[in-house]
Amino acid sequence: MRRIIINEHLSLDGVIQGPGGPDEDTSGGFELGGWSAKYGDDISGETIVDAINEDYDLLLGRVTYDIWEPYWPFQTGPIADKFNGIKKYVATRTLTESSWDGTVLLNGNAVEQVKELRASDGIDLHVWGSADFIQSLFEHGLVDQMNLWIYPVVLGKGKKLFAGGTMPGGFKLRKHVVSGMGVICASYEAAGAVQVGRIGEE
Repeated sequence: MRRIIINEHLSLDGVIQGPGGPDEDTSGGFELGGWSAKYGDDISGETIVDAINEDYDLLLGRVTYDIWEPYWPFQTGPIADKFNGIKKYVATRTLTESSWDGTVLLNGNAVEQVKELRASDGIDLHVWGSADFIQSLFEHGLVDQMNLWIYPVVLGKGKKLFAGGTMPGGFKLRKHVVSGMGVICASYEAAGAVQVGRIGEE
């Protein structure tokens, strides 16, 4: 079985919209795009590069794909080479063709198609951004791991990591590091049902 791993830049109040730049995602009147840009340093940068350099196919929602498709094919360097060279599965109801090499459109029942992908043999599936699409993944219990970069900023509005409909579940911390700029870089893997009890009892 292939794992589905989501990668998200996250504010303290759970917002994942538009971390990279002012024009990245302005839907819903979001005006705080680029909120992660001033917190980069060697430590957080290294964890991002490590995640990018893993072996995987991309799994993207339509909005993130629409941001990436006109950008990455025209860039050079290690990240561009990685994204341009691997397979990209895109969940979309309306897109019928793409000029980005390696793109596979999931324009049937995307959730069922993702379930089939996850159950197949192959390398992991990595999701970046895709704020709307990941809600469907959470709702159907299709997230196996979360790589989160949690920034010391509160935004007050914007698309959130957990926007409702998420299935309850526990996660286990795999690794973590805190950057000098205060970014918590943490990786969590799914660990079954929520464990409950009473504080003070064994």
